[in-house]
Amino acid sequence: MATDLTIYLTDSPGELARVTGLFGDAGVNILGFCAVGSGGGRAEVHLLVEDLEGAFTTLAAAGAHVAAEQEVLVVPVDDRPGILGELARKLGDAGVNITLAYVATGPRLVFASDDLAAAKAALS
Repeated sequence: MATDLTIYLTDSPGELARVTGLFGDAGVNILGFCAVGSGGGRAEVHLLVEDLEGAFTTLAAAGAHVAAEQEVLVVPVDDRPGILGELARKLGDAGVNITLAYVATGPRLVFASDDLAAAKAALS
């Protein structure tokens, strides 16, 4: 099961490298991520992982607090124009609200929703 972890880091040079470097040192694979400045000197970071225990241990060692964790839908896709629009349309037509979306390795698209079961059904 893939899980998206939300953490907040100091918005400063090298901070993302420090935390994600610890993941590499611990052998915890980051399958995808998204990072954006959230204002006030902080950055919101989403990490897609399967090894929750390893991720939590690594983040604790980094002094980072997990603000949220949620199961997400990870969809393998062809790397071509229009694919995001097609999948977003399927979810919209099914009445599914997308609460988070980003690209992961593979290529794959990551979706969070307030109704993950409906999202899975819409894209299966």
